[in-house]
Amino acid sequence: MSRWIEPVTLEGEHVKLVPLTVEHEAALTVAASDGELWKLWYTFVPSPDKTRAYIDTALDMRDRLGAHPFAVIDAKTGDVVGSTRYFAVDETHRRLEIGHTWYAKRVQRTALNTEAKLLLLTHAFERLDAIAVEFRTHFMNHRSRAAIAGLGAKQDGILRNHQIGRDGVLRDTVVFSIIQSEWPAVRAHLKYRLDR
Repeated sequence: MSRWIEPVTLEGEHVKLVPLTVEHEAALTVAASDGELWKLWYTFVPSPDKTRAYIDTALDMRDRLGAHPFAVIDAKTGDVVGSTRYFAVDETHRRLEIGHTWYAKRVQRTALNTEAKLLLLTHAFERLDAIAVEFRTHFMNHRSRAAIAGLGAKQDGILRNHQIGRDGVLRDTVVFSIIQSEWPAVRAHLKYRLDR
C-alpha cells in the first residue's frame, strides 16, 4: 500500500536529510552532546542513554502514523548533526507538521537550518501538494519561536496546558503555520536568506 509520504532523501548545498535509521544512533549521540542539548528543560533532545529509544519512537511513528523522520547531515563534513521529522500527518486534508527538530550547537543559526526548512517545505508543498504545514514549540523556547517566525510562518495561537513535560511541568504550545497560498513568498524569502 502506498503512503502519502514515502521515504525520500532531500539534498542541498549545506545539508542532506536522509531517512533516520538505527544506524544513526552513535552519530546522534555525538550531535546531542555538542551543547548537552538534552539539558534544555523546554525541549526534548535525547540524552546519550536515550538515543536508541528516541530513534525507536521515531520509527514507530513512521510505521504506525505515516511520519517521516530524518537524520540531518552537514553536507560539508558528512557529519550527522541532528534530526527532524514530518509528523502529525493528515493525508486526507493534506496537512503535516515539521518538528522534533534539533541540531548540534555548532550548526545552530547557520545556513544548514534555513536550507533544511527550505528542502522540507519545498517537498511538502511542491511534491506532496500539502495545503498547510505546521510548526509547534514550547512557549518558553523563545529562540525557536523567533526562528519559526523568521521562516515566514504565522502564529496561529497558543494551546495552553497542552502537554505535560517529562519533569511534570505543564507546557503551553505555540502553533505556527504556512499555508499553500503563502508558500511562493516564503520560498522567495528563504532563498534570499540563503543567498546572503
